[in-house]
Parts: sequence; C-alpha cells; structure tokens
Amino acid sequence: MSDVILVVNAGSSSLKFQVYELGAANALQFLLGGQVSGIGGSRAAFKVKDNSGACLVDRPLQPGEAADLSGAQEIMASWLQERFPTPPVAVGHRIVHGGPKLSRSVLINQDILDYLDSLVPLAPLHQRNNLAPVHVIFEHWPEIRQVACFDTAFHRSQDAVVQHFALPEKYFQQGVRRYGFHGLSYQYIAGRLREVLPEVARGRVIAAHLGSGASACAMVDGVSRETTMGFTALDGLPMGTRPGRLDAGVVLWMLEQGMGHDEIQDLLYNGSGMKGLSGISNDMRTLLASDDASAALAVDYFTYRTAESVAGLCVAAQGLDALVFTAGVGENSPEIRARVCQRLAWMGIQLDETANAENALTISRPGSRISVHVVPTNEEAVIAQQTLETLLGQL
Repeated sequence: MSDVILVVNAGSSSLKFQVYELGAANALQFLLGGQVSGIGGSRAAFKVKDNSGACLVDRPLQPGEAADLSGAQEIMASWLQERFPTPPVAVGHRIVHGGPKLSRSVLINQDILDYLDSLVPLAPLHQRNNLAPVHVIFEHWPEIRQVACFDTAFHRSQDAVVQHFALPEKYFQQGVRRYGFHGLSYQYIAGRLREVLPEVARGRVIAAHLGSGASACAMVDGVSRETTMGFTALDGLPMGTRPGRLDAGVVLWMLEQGMGHDEIQDLLYNGSGMKGLSGISNDMRTLLASDDASAALAVDYFTYRTAESVAGLCVAAQGLDALVFTAGVGENSPEIRARVCQRLAWMGIQLDETANAENALTISRPGSRISVHVVPTNEEAVIAQQTLETLLGQL
C-alpha cells in the first residue's frame, strides 16, 4: 500500500476506513472507503465503495465473523492486504480523547500510547475501541507510522471560563475540565463551509452533530467558542444510549441506593438516552415510526434539548447567523430538523419544507433571519489531512 494513507475510525459497533493516495505536491486523493457495520450483531456487513461511488464489496457477514472489533479488524486488514500488497505510508486514527496534554495530532510512540490508554475511563465507550487497531498494528507491523487525531483538539481554542467547572482549581490542574468532542467533525464542517458558503463560514455558526452520539458547537469564523459536551462524552444533548446533561446528584443517589461503579457506567453509556427514555430503541428512525407514547416522549425530549442548547450556545457566539445540521440524524432526518427549527421559530428561523425534505444544502427560506443548512460531515478526510501534516512535520 505504498504512497497511500490509511484512515481508521473504530467505534463501538462499526469499523470505518478510507484510503487516500498521495499525489503531486502531497495532495491527497480519496481512493476508496468502507466499513464493517453491525459488529457483534446478527446483521453485520462489510461494504466498500471507490471514489466514484461504485460498490467494490457488499456482503453480509456470517454469524461470528464480526463478533467483536478484533474480528472486524481481521476482515478489513485481509481485504486491504489483497488490494494493496505494500504497507501504507502511515495510518491515521480517530482518537476521541487527547486529555489535557495533547491538543493536536501526534505521531504515536509507546509513551503516547500508554498515555492514551490511561484516558480510557474518560471515554470508555470510545477510547478503548479507538486504540484497539493501534495496538494491533504496533504488534504486527511496528514499522508503520501511526498518527492519533483527536476529537478534543478542535475545542482547545475556547476561553478558560468555558473550559472550567465551578470546582477548586486543583481539579482543573488535574485534568477535570470541559474538553468537548466531535471536534474532527466540526473542523470538517468549518472547512467545508469556507468552500460552499464562505459568507456563512465567516459568521456566527452553530453546528449540530446529531447522530447516535450528539452534540452542538458554536463557532465564530470557524473557531470553536463553546460546545455542549464536557469532561466526558456523556454531557450535553441526549443521545442514542447516553443521557446527555444530568444532575450529578442523580449519580450520588444511585450510589446511595447501592448501585456500583460498573452498573452506573453501563446505565449511563449503554442504557440511557433515547433507548432508556423510550424503552424501545436508540434508533431515531424506529422512534419516529412508532405510535408508542414513550417513543413520542423520547423524540420530543431530543428536539427540545437540542433547541434549548442551540439557544444557549448563542451566548458564546454573541448571536447566530446560521444553523448547520450534520451527522447521521442531522443529515438524513427532515422531521427531526423541522421539529428542532420549529422550537427555534421565535429566533426568526423559517424553514423551506421542500428543501428540507430533499436534504438540500440550504433548507431555510430566503427571508429567514437565520439561515439553516445541511452539510454532510467527513471526519476521515480531516484525519487524512492531519496525518499528512503530522508526517511532514516530522521530516
């Protein structure tokens, strides 16, 4: 796999990858991308498409083939080795948490890897899975350079007052602070806006990354000023299986009831959010299609808290010029976008129903006081670029 960069984005139920070729003047050209989806489930699949959108692989996986992330990695590695017989120039990884020490992408060595492993308790649903491919590559192909690209890095531009909790300063110095996440996605949105909507990009923008994980970020001229997630990826907006903003006293009450650390952690990361509130599913499509009252409550809760957070982020941005929806739900659910915007109609948002139904770039009416847009995200493209820049910085 010479003269290419491999990007790996390992999640809790999917393993995504993209391959970029290094062209003239170190320009990156997307070659192909794919994923092993449904890891650990009965509907696991392996799909790959090239840069024209043509399908190279689309096959369901047999039970047990992708029973865990390790199995998914074997499927990905085997296919890539057949197609690209030589190793890549480097492998770039999405790493959710960089902690207080790492605020930009970095070449991974053993000390860096040990430090990133120590941050697993801050993002147990993500960090361990993010690092799993790093460990495998180090074990089997130690000569391959690997680069860690952090979801937390984009938010290091925020003021100290935004990053602090109202706790004694010693805790901040120990790393207890608001980090924010989904930074790779927000960095892509900021850059993409400069390409397709430059006037919007220079203004006050709130991007809502709505998916299984969800957050929102206030940006001014493409720079992060505030975001809804904090110390861990539990904070802020309600998510597929995570509660979002939660009174810390609830956790104290759980402890007083005799619940242990692991039980509480499992509840907060895997049994709350849309899944817990509805008692039905963490999939927004399933909830929208259901006539169950608890499903309706979950959807209402999600759209209410999203709209409430958008309004609150206006303090950091000192107003709002544009609202951008992105990620799985944000990009593909006209109904959720409409419900969020309806709750923000008092701000002067006027939605174009036809454009919204078509997932158009601009879904607001011409007379809307605040423009509203749908911009598909591409975290892998940002990882590829950061990986290249990190390599060049090492030369």
